[in-house]
Amino acid sequence: MTLLQISEPGQSPDPHHQRRIAVGIDLGTTHSLVAAVRHGVPECLPDAQGRILLPSALRYLAGGGRRIGYDALPEPAAPHEADAANTITSVKRLMGRSLADVQGADKLPYALLDRPGMVAVQTVQGEKSPVEISAELLATLRQRAEDTLDDELCGAVITVPAYFDDAQRQATKDAAQLAGLNVLRLINEPTAAAIAYGLDNAAEGIYAVFDLGGGTFDISILRLTLGVFEVIATGGDSALGGDDYDQALADWALARSGLAAPATAGDRAALQAAARATKEALSQADSAPFVAQLSTGPIELICHTSDLDAATAALTQRCISVARRALRDAKLAVEDVQGVVMVGGSTRMPLVRRAVAELFGREPLTNLNPDEVVALGAAIQAHQLAGNRSGDDLLLLDVIPLSLGIETMGGLVERIVPRNQTIPIRLAQEFTTYQDGQTALALHVVQGEREMVQDCRSLARFELHGIPPMAAGAARIRVTFHVDADGLLSVTAEETTSGVQASVQVKPSYGLADDDIARMLRESFDSAEQDMQTRALAQARIDAQRLMLATGAALEKDGDLLDSAEHARIQALLATLQTQIEQGSAAAIEAASHDLAHGTEAFAAARMNRSIQQALAGKSIGQL
Repeated sequence: MTLLQISEPGQSPDPHHQRRIAVGIDLGTTHSLVAAVRHGVPECLPDAQGRILLPSALRYLAGGGRRIGYDALPEPAAPHEADAANTITSVKRLMGRSLADVQGADKLPYALLDRPGMVAVQTVQGEKSPVEISAELLATLRQRAEDTLDDELCGAVITVPAYFDDAQRQATKDAAQLAGLNVLRLINEPTAAAIAYGLDNAAEGIYAVFDLGGGTFDISILRLTLGVFEVIATGGDSALGGDDYDQALADWALARSGLAAPATAGDRAALQAAARATKEALSQADSAPFVAQLSTGPIELICHTSDLDAATAALTQRCISVARRALRDAKLAVEDVQGVVMVGGSTRMPLVRRAVAELFGREPLTNLNPDEVVALGAAIQAHQLAGNRSGDDLLLLDVIPLSLGIETMGGLVERIVPRNQTIPIRLAQEFTTYQDGQTALALHVVQGEREMVQDCRSLARFELHGIPPMAAGAARIRVTFHVDADGLLSVTAEETTSGVQASVQVKPSYGLADDDIARMLRESFDSAEQDMQTRALAQARIDAQRLMLATGAALEKDGDLLDSAEHARIQALLATLQTQIEQGSAAAIEAASHDLAHGTEAFAAARMNRSIQQALAGKSIGQL
């Protein structure tokens, strides 16, 4: 008799299997974070210095190698001295985008190259894809999580803006693949925020999630009921965020100073840094200095909140217009919304909060850290998808942000999957042939809300061959669209009388072919040894410094146990170790650490003897 182990969907078939470790990652325009559920509570994971945020920045060095995060950014006191042309920031805005799609490309401090499908970045190390750059950030977060949790990850939930199209979502998955991450699911950032807020506040009802980050803006209208998070409508702008507020304030400063737009990468970086610092200061005060040292001359101004409001009024109005449109799509009035959740660092700006309060007639919710809330929600979802079920399981009903369809005669779009449909979803529609005897059909898959193909985004093309020759209109061709839980699309066409069919997995043509992915994987493997060496060196330095501190404390307390020769010998070992920490390899540091540990063994024994003697002093055998 055979015994079968029965398990629930998503759970391990082994009831005694250990909990699987999965994380949530907020891959942001300005900063990125990683979070995990630990001891039943979602929390963001810090780096070795205790910092939660990882700046989404990567600097390529002339001699090879790169710097990531805080190490890639210039010193605040001298932003104009940074290697801005090789320091890539806000790469999220380039994901899955052609050069024509990138707004303000001429104002970026680094150079973009027009490539088929997806733009490339010119660096001192050659062309780099936005996917490749994002993969470096994701790999850093993965390493942080594995170090903190002391275990390998079974997967990750990665958040994307609700208005990311298919090309941008696929680019994000490709970046995760390069980083060695198993993507459990892509979820929309506003939905992740709703998960975090819903659990934290036991909220039910209709909520709006207003997400203004560094480079993207999203708004989602959600219905929260007994653990079910249903997205009713979504909207947004993938080219609107805090970076645009910085640029608008920088343009204001240039106009007030009578200076031309900066021509050098260093000047552009200095101006952007000054604008960001002033904007952040104005969230706490009514006025703040705007100071930027440019090669064409200094800018020294006093900026008031009214100046920021005026310079960025058009951007704020764009946000509000998108929010109004989302309410119309949801067929709701502002009075139906019970609360507004604010997400993204840019929502700290008082002018944004005022505009949101005026639109919805209520103060927005701000009791969770707007920088962390998306990562926390993703961590909760990752914990569940990893099979770590609990009584607080969530049902996540997300929606597709843009309509999907095919091109018909005359360049028209026939929508098959309307926007705001709950995903995963499978919808089909029948078409027929146009000419007598037609034996093949070309299908063009598009995405967008416009009526003409030329105004929509092209996703894929494929052909159905082998249609039996019939009179025009006699063939019946069933086209099926399937959108999975990640918002990724596959399309199948079948001639129903003969059964011939063709299909395509819509992997958008943004210039990253399978060969490119294979090449990047090979490069990541090639650099793995260098990365491990860098990591080993850092770990050896930390261990050595800890040993030096302990030895120094021991000498200060019990140095009288040593004669002058022994004391000098230990000091020499300390000096050697310090030299190796500053100049040596990991192996040299470990060897010097071993020498110091071995050279202080007699001193350690003498200290132990003294401690024992002090503990026994004045006590009789009977007392002991």
